Amino acid sequence: MRTVAVLLHHAVRLFDYGVIHEVFGVDRRDDGVPTFELRRCSPGQRPVTLVGGASLSATHGLSALTEADLVLVPGAEPAPPEATVAERRALRAVHHAGVPVAALCSGAFLLADAGLLDGRRATTHWMLTAALADRHPAVTVANGPLWVQDGPLWTSAGTAAGIDLCLHLVREAHGATAAAAIARRMVTPPHRDGDQAQYLPRVVVEPSGDEFGGVLAWAREHLDRPLTVVELARRAHQSPRTFARRFVETTGTTPLRWLHHQRVQLAQELLERSDLPIEEVARRAGFGTTAVLRRHFGRDVGTTPTAYRSRFAAA
Repeated sequence: MRTVAVLLHHAVRLFDYGVIHEVFGVDRRDDGVPTFELRRCSPGQRPVTLVGGASLSATHGLSALTEADLVLVPGAEPAPPEATVAERRALRAVHHAGVPVAALCSGAFLLADAGLLDGRRATTHWMLTAALADRHPAVTVANGPLWVQDGPLWTSAGTAAGIDLCLHLVREAHGATAAAAIARRMVTPPHRDGDQAQYLPRVVVEPSGDEFGGVLAWAREHLDRPLTVVELARRAHQSPRTFARRFVETTGTTPLRWLHHQRVQLAQELLERSDLPIEEVARRAGFGTTAVLRRHFGRDVGTTPTAYRSRFAAA
């Protein structure tokens, strides 16, 4: 994935385009991140006025979308009106050409207008899920996840969830190290699982400096040892039940699921950045044995540790 095209439709939200540019439009070769060619595609290659009044020039017409490795569709605020005939035709051509398409926030409405989401599972901002379901009954709308993948199509929840989806797409194509490098520069968590809740009672996603910050920092440094909710709760000076409840309220995921994703991410980084034997990677990541690592790695990443190393170690 090197050529990324963004569809500049008739109601682009400035924040969504900003996320796309920040992830794919900034040269970060000094951090070891691959360079991307970000194409801004609009009907007739005309400039567009974004929601909020900013004007954005286009580099290509809509026909260039089919030549990209990935097409991104930003959202609008509120939900965009129905896609134009040109936008529908362009999105269908992209899909028929086999190019993956990812929609940020209410960009899912445009994918649905083009018929791409019929019979598929998708999500959008939690305030818009009912509207998407009413407008497109053939779409299975999931109210909750940060992002959803169904085949070659991705949809994400609102605002910051677009960052999570874009980083996930980088991680899939270029590995965890590249995604983490971009996240560090953006000062954002490098990985939030797509199934993590998008709406939380407390708007804190990656605890830092709060009641969990020190505990989770300690846990990240000790992933090679068995860790339990009881031990984490003790370090937070809470009962296990209170700790587990407040953890879910704060992060949208359970302590054990958080630990699992931290271990998978550590395994990815070790496979990319070291020549440690697979057995040692399994031990340091806290999976214990190669068999356990292979099982969890395959379920979460979709490949084996050896194949992952072969694909990403050189980068």
